[in-house]
Amino acid sequence: MSSHQKVTAAAGSEPPSPGSEPLVRSLRSTKIQTRHLDRSAIVYVRQSTPLQVLEYTESKARQYELANQAIALGWSRTQVVLIDEDQGKSGRGAEHRSGFQRLLSEVTLGHVGLVLGLEMSRLARSSKDWHHLLELCALFGTLLGDQDGVYDPHDSNDRLLLGLKGSMSEFELFTMRNRLQRGLWHKAERGELHIAPLTGYQKLSSGEVVLDSDEQARSVIQLIFDKFDELGSARKVLIYLVHHQILLGVRMNRGPRRGQLEWHRPSYSSIWRVLTHPVYAGAYVYGRKKGERSKMADGARRDPGSCYGAGAWKILLKDRMPAYISWQRYEANQQRIQDNQCRAHAPGVPQSGAALLAGLAVCGSCGRRLQPRYPRAGKPYYFCTRHVETIREPPCPGVPAAVLDRLVVTQVQEALKPASLQLSLRVLEDGQKERARLEDQWKKRLERARYEAQRAERQYQAVEPENRLVARTLEQRWEAALAEWRHVEEDFERFSREKPLRLTAAERSRIEALSADIPRRTSRPCGKRRPRPMPIAKTSCVAWWSKWSCACSRTRSTATSRSIGKAAPPASMKWCGR
Repeated sequence: MSSHQKVTAAAGSEPPSPGSEPLVRSLRSTKIQTRHLDRSAIVYVRQSTPLQVLEYTESKARQYELANQAIALGWSRTQVVLIDEDQGKSGRGAEHRSGFQRLLSEVTLGHVGLVLGLEMSRLARSSKDWHHLLELCALFGTLLGDQDGVYDPHDSNDRLLLGLKGSMSEFELFTMRNRLQRGLWHKAERGELHIAPLTGYQKLSSGEVVLDSDEQARSVIQLIFDKFDELGSARKVLIYLVHHQILLGVRMNRGPRRGQLEWHRPSYSSIWRVLTHPVYAGAYVYGRKKGERSKMADGARRDPGSCYGAGAWKILLKDRMPAYISWQRYEANQQRIQDNQCRAHAPGVPQSGAALLAGLAVCGSCGRRLQPRYPRAGKPYYFCTRHVETIREPPCPGVPAAVLDRLVVTQVQEALKPASLQLSLRVLEDGQKERARLEDQWKKRLERARYEAQRAERQYQAVEPENRLVARTLEQRWEAALAEWRHVEEDFERFSREKPLRLTAAERSRIEALSADIPRRTSRPCGKRRPRPMPIAKTSCVAWWSKWSCACSRTRSTATSRSIGKAAPPASMKWCGR
């Protein structure tokens, strides 16, 4: 039914009950004056949710019968206006209730003599909106009425009663909300509240959450954790997945395809969620976010905000969910993510540039991390930013990068010489494992494309040939599935040619030669801006945290401190390597 519809047009779909006439005669009031009867009477109809509109038909019928009450109070049938366009909308706010906004406009224009609602809570469950309507009705001489009587906002007793009814409506809303919220917390304390399963999980009809039944979807989640252990940062994992065209299997949580698996291109937020959410370590968590999810004025949902630390989670139940990794591995991943941050307390991720110890060198005077600077091409310089940020004198002495880098490279070379053979074997093993893992992903994609094509063929064969309206659509789907299958086959063949499963003899010889020539490979000029050498930046058996402390006098000038780099490190500079 459209908004502001006359009751004469609505009488055919919602006929008033004939037996209600004796009931409404008792509601006649001396407060109704001629000036009220000269204006319209608005009947406001609202139910809070679409489910109530469909199932609670008795409440809807009672609200439509208020038109008979307005007629019994003295208004003609043509003067009664029904406003029912707010059906299925909550009375908590007025932003999205166009019918309530129209009601306020009509009252402000002086067109309304009486506003009728089944209860005051039908008009508003917010004190702000209710008192706004109350003030407008008092200002423009409009009466308010419900199934209990008629009220004049100018009368002190009626105004007190209307205020109490509005406050009770709002309090009732909060009471219902608190009751439901306590029920949610009680269920969450048992580890049984599962609102929307994460990527890699599936919610059964019984409410239980299990690992995704799709093998490919599970393997991609496991691949994310394995590549994070290898690459060390979420962004590098994302680049790896995008480069190899690996998609994430996501099950829809709402809509007509709810529960079905769809394949999406990975994003940084999806990778970050997989790496940081404790459910992948088998823990049930509730109350991680600060605040609560709510709706904005424009209807968009507001995110609860950032997450609490692990110690502030309200509910944490370990070993309650199927896990992809252990809890110890999860904690190690969180520590690594913290270390990747570019802050004073963390070394950060390995960065490109001529300076080898970017993010690793620490000032021995103030403890801040030294920042690489490139005042001249080919000559990087480690610089302490304490003087720039705090404007304190004297500034901490800097040091040319060539001095520190040369010493670190020498020590790394000595440490890697005995393990050159083991390193070459480890590289060979990792290369074989990586190629087998990529081939497994391609085989799963090919198997899925083949299944989709065969499924489309079965659907096409099952339809009656005469039913061309359906047959043409299924034929197009079959052709699209065959094209996708052919495309995946071509990509897989190209991948197999470019990256065979077994390393060639030339590749093995090259790896062995590289491992035997570590000193020359790690000794590079500092003039070219490129990433750190592999033995220093990525080799897991050598972890350098280089810290130098200068015992020079604080009265030493900056120019003198910068002259350190002309020779080997002076005796006053000692190393504290971890």
